[in-house]
Amino acid sequence: MSQFVTVLSLLLLAGSAAAQPVPQSAPKKTRVVRAARLLDVRAGTFLENPVIVIENERISAVGPGLPVPEGAEVIDLGAATVLPGLIDGHTHLMARMPETPEGYALDLITKSQAFRALEGAANARATLRAGFTTVRDVESEGAFYADVALRDAIRQGLVEGPRMLVSTRGIGAVGTYYPNGLSPDLKDPPTGAQLISGAEEARRAAREQLGHGADLLKLYADWHHPTLTVDEMRPVVEEAHKAGRKVAAHAVTSEAIRNALAAGVDSIEHGHEADRATLELMKKQGVFLVPTIGYFELSLVDAPNDQARQFRDKTLQALRKEVALAHKLGVKIVSGFDASSASGQGSNAWEVVALQRAGLPPIEAIRSATSRAAELLGLQEHVGTLEPGRYADLIAVSGSPLEDVTELQRVRFVMKGGLVVRNELPSSTQASALGQ
Repeated sequence: MSQFVTVLSLLLLAGSAAAQPVPQSAPKKTRVVRAARLLDVRAGTFLENPVIVIENERISAVGPGLPVPEGAEVIDLGAATVLPGLIDGHTHLMARMPETPEGYALDLITKSQAFRALEGAANARATLRAGFTTVRDVESEGAFYADVALRDAIRQGLVEGPRMLVSTRGIGAVGTYYPNGLSPDLKDPPTGAQLISGAEEARRAAREQLGHGADLLKLYADWHHPTLTVDEMRPVVEEAHKAGRKVAAHAVTSEAIRNALAAGVDSIEHGHEADRATLELMKKQGVFLVPTIGYFELSLVDAPNDQARQFRDKTLQALRKEVALAHKLGVKIVSGFDASSASGQGSNAWEVVALQRAGLPPIEAIRSATSRAAELLGLQEHVGTLEPGRYADLIAVSGSPLEDVTELQRVRFVMKGGLVVRNELPSSTQASALGQ
């Protein structure tokens, strides 16, 4: 017995060592980034001729004309504008669905979990290269816990992608959510979420997902109509909050939003039918709104005919009015593009542009994808601003995002944790060792 215990202990130690995060190849020497200007997202103003000093993965100093430490590697971005790496508050990196009515079901029944994970890695890379260095991934869409694996692989430097907070499977009511229209004769058909009925099943699902590595939990408060009850959602919130995690609620109808708020959730996803009273309640409770309207802008561009274009435009105008009202009332709005297809992955900045077109001032639209998004994720001490102590996550664009928010759709330079991920600034980036 003692021999067995000894061997088992050695195996566990070996497995533990193998599972330890492999540090990314962070630059060994101090790095300095220089540019024409830096957008201070807190103040909403530009800092001219900034110098950003980076040690290991984090910013150690930032300011105009700071001295360059001896021996530092300098990355000069020339006339570019630097701002914090962007944050998407509502992604589905495991989703790369065919854009057809039956696409969701085909994804679940034709793709292996291994293939879904590889798709997630491709989506993660596209998202990072678009300038989004952090994401909140709100459900794996039937890929079970592959989002946890992707998050951990990115942390270990095995694949390229943004920092991830993941919600794993999502929790919905039995009889709801995709895929729809399956034969009732099917035994244990695949589903996009973990479907429950009753408070105890809800609590068990929450504990299971947290136990398997969820950074937050996702609830479906409605699906065309209110579904989960307050009594079913409250145990999920209780379990998440006990573990220091937050809860996001998919809620479109005003009734479902109010139910989710009564249960104590931290954010409302979509919220497209929220009335004034509901938005006022969100403001009072300090609950975030992630309106996901960029998809509707993109769908308008892709409308197949005039009839579809008119219908989508009418929908978009209504959503813009709601977002404008939410902003006027002081509801905290966060950018989330809700990408789920090959064409959507990496197009996350559409949401920032859509929020600005809906009435948010440019700086507020930018904050929705930087400092305010960091607050929703609980990562404001690490990302969302370019300040000492924060990760060296930054992007650069050629023009002024305050004058033209669409600059964020044309990111030319991406750095994550002090490592250059992308650089397409024409002959403006020159690295040199100074002071030697």
